[in-house]
Amino acid sequence: MKLVKQMLLTTALTFAAFSTSATTFGAAVDKTRLVEVADILAKPQSYLQQQVTVKGTVEAVCQKKGCWMQLSAGKNQPTFRIKVKDGDMVFPVSAKGKTAYASGKLDPIEMDLESSREYLAHKAEEQGETFDPQSVTEAITLYQLVPVAVEIAD
Repeated sequence: MKLVKQMLLTTALTFAAFSTSATTFGAAVDKTRLVEVADILAKPQSYLQQQVTVKGTVEAVCQKKGCWMQLSAGKNQPTFRIKVKDGDMVFPVSAKGKTAYASGKLDPIEMDLESSREYLAHKAEEQGETFDPQSVTEAITLYQLVPVAVEIAD
């Protein structure tokens, strides 16, 4: 009887180890090119001409078309946006709170001064912070990943 219980337990553990699944979009995610989001945001120019993979917790998903996700790499870390053309991939709202990997290329979005102020004012409002638009004296560039592959852990 003891041997049967051990065999059942071993079978159950083996099944559990192989039954984890993920929702995938596009090609296979290249986890050999994993780069920390903080590293990309610290030196974005270093990553513009190469394919990278990022990992993070899904903080938000586009409610209308599922065309973007916001990933958080960790507590007190900046978030990072993953964006596709509408319909290329449709990320489920249920992905919020799950771990995601995304492989693709970094896309710079250059903003003019007024757009920079509006964007930073919106971010401050979301965080409940005060913001003085006149404190922004230079235009900013945002960076997002345009993925060819995304994997969301189930």
